[in-house]
Amino acid sequence: MENHTAPILVEVSRGPEVESRHRGIIAVADGQGKLRASLGDPDTLVCLRSLAKPFQALPLITTGAAAAFGFGSEELALCSGSLSGQDFQVERVKQVLTRIGLSPEALQCGAHAPLHRPTAQALAEAREKPGPLHHTCAGKHAAMLALCVHHGWPVDNYLDFDHPVQKLILKTVGEMVGLSPEAIPVALDGCSAPVFYVPLWRIAWGFARLAEAAPDTSEGQLLAACLAHPRLIAGDGRLETVLMEQLPGVFAKTGAEGGFALALQEAGLGVALKIEDGASRALGPAVIQVLEQLGPLPPEAREALEPHWRPVLYNHRRQEVGRLKPVFTLTLTV
Repeated sequence: MENHTAPILVEVSRGPEVESRHRGIIAVADGQGKLRASLGDPDTLVCLRSLAKPFQALPLITTGAAAAFGFGSEELALCSGSLSGQDFQVERVKQVLTRIGLSPEALQCGAHAPLHRPTAQALAEAREKPGPLHHTCAGKHAAMLALCVHHGWPVDNYLDFDHPVQKLILKTVGEMVGLSPEAIPVALDGCSAPVFYVPLWRIAWGFARLAEAAPDTSEGQLLAACLAHPRLIAGDGRLETVLMEQLPGVFAKTGAEGGFALALQEAGLGVALKIEDGASRALGPAVIQVLEQLGPLPPEAREALEPHWRPVLYNHRRQEVGRLKPVFTLTLTV
């Protein structure tokens, strides 16, 4: 993404001066696709990355796969999240695979160290290597495999762009953002699955459709599952989980390279945000500032979110050297 009109969202100070700046774009939409607020160009093409996960999980419900395998709200949340590789998440992914009759070797997402540092350290101390179960996309891949088993599709090539499960997912993503599959550029994600480019405001629209969905719809069921299990959407201490724990009715989802989205159930709104340089450190200040300006935030939530909202920067001797702060104003139209 390159957008020379993108406004500055977050400044990084060192001492009395600003050392760095992060630019980005923001879009807020309602469930009818009306743009309610924006900064920068909301038509900017943005790669969904992991922002697509809740949309990718919807076919579990719509095809009857979730019901056939007895998946409840925990499994639906797990398949919508970007996991930290914590032990309780690893066990739930194992349970999903067992339920569908597959082993962890069926996961083709690759492997990386758990995002949860204590878990990664414990693995290293035990001289154990991380595996696919620790991958942040393990839940999404387990969902794809469940769809394959449910439909009788082959599992050995489930990541191929022309595989039936990927065609189903692309169709579902298109339906959520109001585009035909042919209108969505497709690329390869870090986990080797197809990933999609759409205009930023359409991401906001898709999350708004989750936010306003009736409880008895597939979208409403998925949102309820995600809201009920914040620790399965990310993990302990991560921005999404902290936001959801502090703000009931807010579904928060991160994507790689500075992407973030929110479904605000009470307001029936969706928010999509992209940090232009892909820096994840700017997400907390920017996302919480959006919530505050659409809010405002309750006092107890403000206090709990402060470390993510205006993070302090320390040197290697734990001396404070600066901080990040949001510097934009977002106005919501009626």
